[in-house]
Amino acid sequence: MLSRLKFRRQEAYSDLKGYVRKKVVGGETLFLPSLNFLFLLGLVDYHPKTDAIEYVGPNEGL
Repeated sequence: MLSRLKFRRQEAYSDLKGYVRKKVVGGETLFLPSLNFLFLLGLVDYHPKTDAIEYVGPNEGL
């Protein structure tokens, strides 16, 4: 999930969730905890107006 966000920079929530469901065994269960962990680490940001997740890694501007 993180590598996809690094490559695309921003992705719709539903698209990212669908990607994880296809690529990871148990992706439905692991999606939200993983996303929450990345948010707490400050690597991703959620934009409610567009319902999108954006990668804002350590060298990216907010």
